[in-house]
Amino acid sequence: MAGVFEVEVDGVEHDHGLGHHDEPHQFDVSKLSPEEKWRVEHAKMHAKHKGHEAMHAEMVLILIVTLVVAQLVLVQWKQRHPKSYNLVTLFQMWVVPLYFTTKLHWWRFLTTWFIFSVITAYISYRATRKPLACTTPRLVYKWFLLLYKISYATGIVGYSVVMFTLFGINLIFRIKPEDAMDFGVSLLFYGLYYGVLGRDFAEMCADFMASTVGYYSASGMPTKHLSDNICAVCGQPILVDVSEEGIIENTYRLSCNHVFHEFCIRGWCIVGKKQMCPYCKEKVDLKRMFSNPWERPHVMYGQLLDWLRYLVAWQPVIIGFVQGINYILGLE
Repeated sequence: MAGVFEVEVDGVEHDHGLGHHDEPHQFDVSKLSPEEKWRVEHAKMHAKHKGHEAMHAEMVLILIVTLVVAQLVLVQWKQRHPKSYNLVTLFQMWVVPLYFTTKLHWWRFLTTWFIFSVITAYISYRATRKPLACTTPRLVYKWFLLLYKISYATGIVGYSVVMFTLFGINLIFRIKPEDAMDFGVSLLFYGLYYGVLGRDFAEMCADFMASTVGYYSASGMPTKHLSDNICAVCGQPILVDVSEEGIIENTYRLSCNHVFHEFCIRGWCIVGKKQMCPYCKEKVDLKRMFSNPWERPHVMYGQLLDWLRYLVAWQPVIIGFVQGINYILGLE
């Protein structure tokens, strides 16, 4: 291991080793320990940015102004043209992480991304066909609800591992802090990313299927009259009475008195992000629907994913735009 290395910063020589020499000498960086490499890079960074305080202030100001303007533009876009906003956001959610992970050679993520893309592409294809097969709505909601639960569990496990690492519990199992933290952050990223992406694809499929079934219209009146024994989400008959206990699933009645398969209405509200009756558009009381306290976190988790969408889809684009402005203005 190299015992002594020196870095010259603006004519001032800094000794980062065990002794001091009058003349600087060259050293092999590959022979340094990780801590020594970090100290060398730290010294170089100080040398590069010394005396640039005014430039740094300009860069921070540009970043703040760009974030504020971008937020206003995105809010207006979402309010005026929600369909195009959702499609562009979904595309960026799908592509932007792929670019960075390919560049960083994160093969585990690329493998899971490929599997997710293949299955979701098939499910989305089924959901957009006309006429809609009678088994498609339940297939779609089964897949996205399963994905939603997996992402939820993965995110919880990842968050727990991170917290255990911060409290030093990993040392009981003789696991290095950096390894435990890397594992926890990776699980948290997987859970949040696929949770956000799955909900966006589910919302798109829910719109296509509901409009094809005919009992739901995003604007205006439905094209079909809903009978008492038909589920407006999947268009299939309801075989179990509301007061009866079903073998596979129960039947759920909303406050507007329309009845649905429990699985369908849960998928419609949680996964498809539709907090209203598919037929009459009366607002659904999610707290009453999910009276079990163990199910309520799923609703809060869905709200968290909606907020994180901005960070995953638009934050890299905004930061790239800021870097472009700094480059044009000659700020480094």
